[in-house]
Amino acid sequence: MLTRVITLFASAVLCCSTAALAQEQTKTPVHVNDYSVARESALQGKVVAYSATSATAPIGAHVKVQTSSGLVDVHLGNAHLLTQNKLSLQPGDSVTVVGENIPFGSGTVFAARVITKGTTSVTLRSKNGSPLLMTPRSVSGQLPAPAGAR
Repeated sequence: MLTRVITLFASAVLCCSTAALAQEQTKTPVHVNDYSVARESALQGKVVAYSATSATAPIGAHVKVQTSSGLVDVHLGNAHLLTQNKLSLQPGDSVTVVGENIPFGSGTVFAARVITKGTTSVTLRSKNGSPLLMTPRSVSGQLPAPAGAR
């Protein structure tokens, strides 16, 4: 009887351990370098300088924002998204930028997910941090009809 109880207990422990191991292996690993909405913060300040193309990495549009904590270089990504959404950035403009400081090279870069100026907001990255692509528009500004079989 005691042997049977020990065998059942050992089987239950092995079963639970195997299930826990299988569950652990199916989880997507989280890396500290991955963008996370949970770590986002909002910067508010004045535009000091804007560049649609940066000579320094990461490549793309950058804006330097003077905040109460100091000057922050913000990576915006594709400048065409700003143009397409009629958002221009000039020195002195008040902006709010939602994003995250992410490791880049030997330092960090503030990767913007959303930038807001006045009543205009432009989303630049998905919630997982991937840069968004431009939506093609016709000359009149209309979205094109879907291509393919009809």
